[in-house]
This record gives sequence, C-alpha cells and structure tokens, in this order.
Amino acid sequence: MKTIFISTGDVSGDLQGALLVTALQQLAAKSGIDLNIVALGGSKMAAAGAKILADTVSISSMGIVEHLAYVRPSLQARSLAKQYLKTNPPDALILIDYVDPNVAIGKYIKNLFPNLPVYFYIAPQDWVWPRQHKRAKLIVSFIDEIFAVFPVEAQYFAKQGAKTKFVGHPLVDRVATLTSREIARDKLGITDKETAVALIPASRQQELKYILPNIFAAARQIQDRLPAVRFWIPLSRPDFQAEIESQIQAYQINATLVTENADLVLSAADLAITKCGTVSLELALLNVPQVVIYRVSKITAWIAEHVVKFSIPYMSPTNLVEMKSIVPELMQDDASPDRIAQESLELLLNSDRRDRMLADYTEMRAALGDRGVCDRVAQEIFAKF
Repeated sequence: MKTIFISTGDVSGDLQGALLVTALQQLAAKSGIDLNIVALGGSKMAAAGAKILADTVSISSMGIVEHLAYVRPSLQARSLAKQYLKTNPPDALILIDYVDPNVAIGKYIKNLFPNLPVYFYIAPQDWVWPRQHKRAKLIVSFIDEIFAVFPVEAQYFAKQGAKTKFVGHPLVDRVATLTSREIARDKLGITDKETAVALIPASRQQELKYILPNIFAAARQIQDRLPAVRFWIPLSRPDFQAEIESQIQAYQINATLVTENADLVLSAADLAITKCGTVSLELALLNVPQVVIYRVSKITAWIAEHVVKFSIPYMSPTNLVEMKSIVPELMQDDASPDRIAQESLELLLNSDRRDRMLADYTEMRAALGDRGVCDRVAQEIFAKF
C-alpha cells in the first residue's frame, strides 16, 4: 500500500484537494496500486475518498486580527498533522496553498525524513508579494518540486532555485464539468427576461461580518434600479445558512439561497458580486462578468498599511494571471455599497464594458494551460514512487 498525505485549508483548498484526490485514486486503480490518502482538509476531500485527520475548512481565516480566534485550533490541527506524520511517514507529502501551516509542516517533515518527497501544488503567491522573498527561499530549502498553476509562479520559484513544473490550473478541468449556462438557468427556473446576479459573500466566518452586509446593501440598490433582477446565493458552508437567510430578510432582497447543486448559480449568472478568492477565477472561466470585493477589519487594514506596508498590484486571481485589471477590485473603504452597485450596474447596462471584460477573459484563459491538470500532477507523483 502507498500512502499520500495532503495538507490544505479553507473552501478553495478543499475543492482543489478533492480534485487531486480523485485523480490520484483513478490513476492508482489503473496502475493496480492500493492507495491510502490522509489529509488536513474538509468535506469535499472526504467525499472524494480522503481520510480527514482534521477539518481545516471551518477554521480558515484571512486577516491579522481575524485570525486570532482561530490560532488555537489551527495550531492543534498542525500539531496533530506533525504527530501523525512522525509516527506514520507517508510515501509522499503534498502541500496545497494553506501557506503558514504548510510551510511549518513541510519543514518539519523534511527535517525528520530527508528522503521523503515533499511537493507544493498551488504554492504561496510570493511572486506577488515583494516582501515575501525570504519565505520563498525557505520553501525552496525543503521542497522537492513545485507544481505551479500560473506561468509566472513557475518562473518565480525557478529563479529562487526550486525544481518547478508548470502544470496548468485545475479550475480549467473543473469548469469543463459544470452544467452549461442554458441548462443551469433552466434548472434554477431563470427565464430569458430575468437578470440573474450571483452574490458570493463568504467562505470564511469573518466575511459574513465584513463583506456580506456591503454586498447585500448594494444588491438592494441594484434591485431598486432594476426590478426584474433576482439574486442567487450559492451556499459555501452549511453553517452559514441561518445567518445568510436572516440577512436576506433584513435587506429585503429578492434572493434565493441555493444549498444543493450550488454550482448551478455560477454557470447561470449574468453577473457576480463576489468576495476575493479562487471563485473569481472560476467565474472568469465561465465567462461571467464580476465585481470583486475585499474587506477586513479596520485594525487589520491599518496594520497592513502602516506596519506590514502591504502593497500588491492586484488581489483577485483573475487579474493576477495577466497582471492586468480585468475585473474591478473594490478594497476596504472602496468596497462601499454605492461603489459596488455602481460597478455592477455598469457591467449590467454597458455592453461595451462587459464585452471588454469577456475579451480579456479569453486572453487570460490561454495562459492557464490545457485540460488534464490533476491527472498530470498525479502522474508526476506516481512516477517518483
């Protein structure tokens, strides 16, 4: 039997991990290998067949102050992983995003077992952060190979001295499996006369506080301007359902929360107003115009600006692929209900603006590689067994 340990966190990492678990298991079955996959992850990876050592999706966070409430459970999950790996060394360790915990886990296991192969798949975006070169050097010191999902990522880590292979982005594979726009709209009951706007406010707990209210307030403004609009909200986590439903009532928006087959919303939408994250890239690959929102607490924002000297060209993966302003990004104070509504109405009512974004999507898509991403990663890992 071969054992692979995969470490990741948050909703997007759980999705990427699940896609890789499926590819690894399919290749193992074809190769006649008895494969055991143990992981830090969430429900999607569990459904794909991984044995979840600790649920890291429910303790994910973004922001300095916001992370404080999750420090203890995060450290506990990290400690649990280290204990398991020490007593049950796998045949390979795969790290997916989940930056600081994965750097700690990867460094720890390499010190214990120098010959155990450690791979980073979807590596930290240190190529965007000019102050993170030191961490990149640390990653290179313990990693055997990086499977890069962006061309610029591959170039950056290769320059830092890492063995790197550009494999393409797994969302290219994922969107190819999603329901078509026409069928998705039919299943949701969206008529040709309706304007369907996807609201994607949160996959982390603090986003319910800092992002959802502004998105919902903007939705109310859009609804007042366009009575035929209807909002659709894909549920990212079951524990968010009650809060989102109560806020739909509070803001009195014509919205439907989709709890099953939530991916239909992404395929069916005429526009999406979304928090920043992997979902932005998914929407771009589905040719859905979007407005991207990023907000954290005022304390975190102040520390980022005045202490950390936070400065990057773009936040959303869609813009980072080409280092170009393809979709509007509204950050912190700019992410007001008025600005969100303004940018959204512009995309809904101005066909030239919308067409430019769709043309940029086509250019961006060409940089993300060919289909079969997870299969290529699985083959690379199995070739080294």
